[in-house]
Amino acid sequence: MNDLAGKHLVLGLSGGIACYKAAELCRALVKEGASVQVVMTEAATQFITPVTMQALSNRPVYLSQWDAREPNNMAHINLGRQADAILIAPASADFMAKLLHGRADDLLSLLCLARPIERVPLLLAPAMNREMWAHPATQRNVAQLRADGAHVFEVGRGEQACGEVGDGRMLEPDELLEDLIAFFQPKVLQGQRVLVTAGPTYEAIDPVRGITNLSSGKMGFAIARAAREAGAEVTLVAGPVCLPTPRGVQRIDVRSAREMQQAVVAAVPEARVFIAAAAVADWRPAQTAAHKIKKDGSGQPPALDFVENPDILAGVAQSERARSGALYCVGFAAESEDLLAHAQAKRARKGVPLLVGNIGPATFGRDDNALILVDEQRATELPRADKLTLARQLVGEIARRLPGHPAH
Repeated sequence: MNDLAGKHLVLGLSGGIACYKAAELCRALVKEGASVQVVMTEAATQFITPVTMQALSNRPVYLSQWDAREPNNMAHINLGRQADAILIAPASADFMAKLLHGRADDLLSLLCLARPIERVPLLLAPAMNREMWAHPATQRNVAQLRADGAHVFEVGRGEQACGEVGDGRMLEPDELLEDLIAFFQPKVLQGQRVLVTAGPTYEAIDPVRGITNLSSGKMGFAIARAAREAGAEVTLVAGPVCLPTPRGVQRIDVRSAREMQQAVVAAVPEARVFIAAAAVADWRPAQTAAHKIKKDGSGQPPALDFVENPDILAGVAQSERARSGALYCVGFAAESEDLLAHAQAKRARKGVPLLVGNIGPATFGRDDNALILVDEQRATELPRADKLTLARQLVGEIARRLPGHPAH
């Protein structure tokens, strides 16, 4: 999947040590399918060479407003007209101050000022010392740039080239890439709050053994990312999985079904959408042994009594907010056979407006999946694709079903 396929980006570099990150960012943008035209300030060439950026972008680098390669000698006009976005990474404090005041004394600032503002967004990735970032003048400039329509990415925190530690680092290339991809996604859930559960639960038998399942959590994590890309404020309640937290998503880690239930109950009152993608264990041992259960020489396993775990989705779906339509609930069904029939039955039994079905053995641990969406009127198949693509399609389907949505 190439999320930036067909996009043409101007990557602008202003002066700063973070220019070394721009090289990896450029490579990542190209790998994701974008064509990249690099424009550098004179200060940026003190940190990284145009030769490096040309090799990574496979295009000549522009440095000067007097560059005669353009037939009309107007690179500041032509380059902006051709772009889907202009990304300045790194954006120094000086360069942002220049943009704020409309100064245009070099090619890159000219390009930003002359861009068609209604169709070519300006994206800024700040990079500077922590004191420079915290300075009231910089914060005023950032606030005004945002008010003027520029999209200013957050800054990273950590060790800086000067030896100090704090806010102001440019985001890492993979973080910027994820944020850039999110920028281009339709904001169909803008302003909504979404709660997602993901992964398996683990029900302890003793301190070293337990009951779980093969769910990897990848689908739920992809849904959390897709919802955040769509403009939502996302909380992700995750069972025991080894997956990185999607950018901009609040994550709550749990182990057992009861812990997941507690986390959901605490978070769901603020949610507009609840997506129960976790594979929650139906049963747990009635008691957990304090120490590892040893073999007794009889050749027989220990006798275990089980009790049913709480049904998290059904409990939320029966709440007053869900019944009134203030909370939209989406369930998941991981089946091994007769997917449509089981999904339809589970939707009715749980009392949710939308049930997402998949074949568990064909998806657990994999990077792709195939889904069937079952509501009161119909069943809709989403053909096999990578899980992020499916998650984006699902988020779009949920948005269209929300009361008050333009497409509802």
